[in-house]
Amino acid sequence: MIIVKSALTHLECGWTGETYDADRVWNLSPAAGRPLLARYDVAAAGATLRREALRERPATLWRYAEMLPVRDPACRLTLGEGFTPLIRLEHLGATLGMEALYAKDEGLIPTASFKARGLCLAVSRALELGVRALAIPTAGNAGSAMAAYAAKAGLPAAIFAPRDVPAPFLAEYRALGAEVTLVDGLISDCARLVQEGVREGRWFDLSTLKEPYRVEGKKTMGYELAEQFDWALPDVIIYPTGGGTGIVGMWKAFAEMEQLGWIDSRRPRLISVQSAGCAPIVRAFHAGARTAEPWSGAATIADGLRVPAAIGDFLILDALRESGGTALTVTDDEIRAAMLETGRAEGIFVAPEAAATLAALRHLLAAGAVRPGERVVLFFTGSGLKYTHLVS
Repeated sequence: MIIVKSALTHLECGWTGETYDADRVWNLSPAAGRPLLARYDVAAAGATLRREALRERPATLWRYAEMLPVRDPACRLTLGEGFTPLIRLEHLGATLGMEALYAKDEGLIPTASFKARGLCLAVSRALELGVRALAIPTAGNAGSAMAAYAAKAGLPAAIFAPRDVPAPFLAEYRALGAEVTLVDGLISDCARLVQEGVREGRWFDLSTLKEPYRVEGKKTMGYELAEQFDWALPDVIIYPTGGGTGIVGMWKAFAEMEQLGWIDSRRPRLISVQSAGCAPIVRAFHAGARTAEPWSGAATIADGLRVPAAIGDFLILDALRESGGTALTVTDDEIRAAMLETGRAEGIFVAPEAAATLAALRHLLAAGAVRPGERVVLFFTGSGLKYTHLVS
């Protein structure tokens, strides 16, 4: 039997390119205070990680284990995450005059959102490196995912969430054994409290892109898209953007797959969608800025988009520009309407962040930024079951 080994070699600062030892515990790069990215010996990974070999592997994100950072198989936690369906949106496509409209439905993953991918990898690697306690600031689904994998790992978990987080999230956090602190403010205020605990030595911070491994879980969405489309990537990916780890991760995945010889150099146009009430990436993109200024007075019904500042802003903006993509906003009214339209047309009850992608598509078609004949994927990043208050 082939022993599947991680080909992880080192970490690299996304801003400066400086390298760091992957087998130490890190948050941001020490010199620049920017995200660290995992790098691999792709030639070594390719000795066992071949496209044809995937047919014999389990349908979880661990099917790509050589290009994931956990060395010890005993630390590869799993609740069955990954390999979510790619669904042809026939009725919505017909309504919009589109020939090939798809959704990647992440609402069917453990804890009902794509956050499970990132937190699966982050918690697994933290366990392997000997971390003893975990904490996270969250607007909703990330806290659920962290709590689930922390429970699986047997590690204590502390969650800091805005006081107005919907009740189903609080029930889930507590059911999964996390210690919950509600904060008067936004996710950025929660992050400051997590950092206070880090300075006191109470826990390790699993914030978006403030450690190297959540992005490794999110990149598997890119691997899966390529595999599900028989190694021909779509023309356009429309993605709801808060912290933006999914955009950063998929862009990273496409580069790795080209190195593996699985795909060619053609890339989808990446399109970032934010709420009109919190759009730092959209503003920075259209201003031609390399980084995004924090958004003041963030407010939206899509809790996952209520992120006033993203530590990986430059990585998101780089991916959008390099792909030839764009960024745009939608309103809360458009989001709510798209939630109902998606459910009634396709039988999928989506979270507001996911619905934002459909709302954005209408604008993109009207502007000619997306053409009806293109193959387009909407990322339905979570289930609507925790947001029943928005449609009741």
